[in-house]
Amino acid sequence: MRTLEQIIIDTLSDFKIHAQRNEGLTGVWVGEEKIAALGVRVSRWVTMHGFSLNVNPDLSFYDGIIPCGIFEHGVTSMENMLKRSIKMAQVKIKLIKFFNHHLQKEKKYA
Repeated sequence: MRTLEQIIIDTLSDFKIHAQRNEGLTGVWVGEEKIAALGVRVSRWVTMHGFSLNVNPDLSFYDGIIPCGIFEHGVTSMENMLKRSIKMAQVKIKLIKFFNHHLQKEKKYA
């Protein structure tokens, strides 16, 4: 999970968005707002990990829900932080780059 968070943090950094982990809260944050959520599913002894990164969502959809059950924090997106729309293809390319970087690094230590 921490590696997934770091991949997202590195990706956002490439877009000049300063993101971080917040102590005790899973996910990736920009200040006090969540920009990426992570999840794990376990079924029949198999684990699956996933994440969602808010690139260009309509943030008004979050008005009626409490994301991840966290009352005291809001949500944000790359578009909101950069004040412009981002092409999903650009984000995918950077995510793949950092996935490869981190997975190769972990492979060395395995």
